[in-house]
Amino acid sequence: EFLLNSVLLGAGLAMDAFSVSCANGLAFPDMKGGQRIKIASTFAGFQFIMPLIGWFCVHTVLERFSMISGWIPWISLFLLSYIGLGMIREAREKKESEEDSIRDLGAGLLITQGIATSIDALSVGFAIASYHAVMALVCSLIIALVTYVMCSVGVRIGCKIGDIHRKNALILGGCILIGIGLEIFLKNL
Repeated sequence: EFLLNSVLLGAGLAMDAFSVSCANGLAFPDMKGGQRIKIASTFAGFQFIMPLIGWFCVHTVLERFSMISGWIPWISLFLLSYIGLGMIREAREKKESEEDSIRDLGAGLLITQGIATSIDALSVGFAIASYHAVMALVCSLIIALVTYVMCSVGVRIGCKIGDIHRKNALILGGCILIGIGLEIFLKNL
């Protein structure tokens, strides 16, 4: 039961990261395998650490965490909208000669996406608060593994579609990020 619950929790938490991975693949269809691994690893890393931070907060500084929990949807909306609008702006300013150039996601952008898509996983710390430390760690590892697999698949799907629809892929990827930010925001109101 613990294993199944952890896998299901991981799948639920990884949906936003999966969608952003697809958007990254759409926006950067020429990315190499190492970049795909970096994307999946970043999202998995954040999905691993955020529930542990939430668990730690429950066991140490609950009252401080509850004060910032209302800001989580706003932070996600801001970060994902900012990134999405930047992608749309880049697509509109892009010259035809640059269209086929190979682009790369910067570390700052990837970390911002990782934070924005996993910040709601802090609240999972409340759900696993009854676990002892080892169980919370194992649960977070399972969540990270599920996230890694889902994001790897998401990037591949995005790259395939982005390669076919290269011209509008960056705009679509930006719109997806903004949509995910709105979804996180509205879900948590």
